[in-house]
Amino acid sequence: MIPDMWWIILIIVVVIVLLILWAVSLYNRLVRLRVEVQQGWANIDVQLRRRYDLVPNLVETVKGYASHEKGVFEAVTEARTSAMSAHGPADAGASNNMLTRALGGLFAVAENYPDLKASSNFLQLQTELATVEETLAAARRYYNSTVARYNATQVTVPTVFIAKMGDFSPAEFFEEEDEAARTAPKVSFDS
Repeated sequence: MIPDMWWIILIIVVVIVLLILWAVSLYNRLVRLRVEVQQGWANIDVQLRRRYDLVPNLVETVKGYASHEKGVFEAVTEARTSAMSAHGPADAGASNNMLTRALGGLFAVAENYPDLKASSNFLQLQTELATVEETLAAARRYYNSTVARYNATQVTVPTVFIAKMGDFSPAEFFEEEDEAARTAPKVSFDS
């Protein structure tokens, strides 16, 4: 009779250990996904900062040719300042939408100045901005897909229980407000 009792106790202990290992595995998966989300946001932040660093150079270059377009320059500067002070993906998406529109206005002004469009400095800045916009779009896609996986994992059974106990909260997506802002601004002035 006693040997049978030991087997039952052993089976119960093994089941408990397996349940604990399974819960730890689910917890670790959530932690890994949260780190991926943080890494994705860090990648976006790097590209946004590169973008913000290019804006003053663009403004100064255009100012050299179109100094009387003060309203456009102020709009770009205000949008850049607002974007740089944004907190979190949702706020950053909205403020970067304003910056994208302001840059569109700046490039529209540049269209009226053939000498500016031919300037090697302006062409270089255009190319750099186009590269940053492409890299930013790729970083946004990676980040948003990671956020989707992370958020979906948190609400699926049985991970939902671990997520609530581990205080995991859903991550915000980094999205643009409207369809026009979802595409990179056109920075090519080929005639």
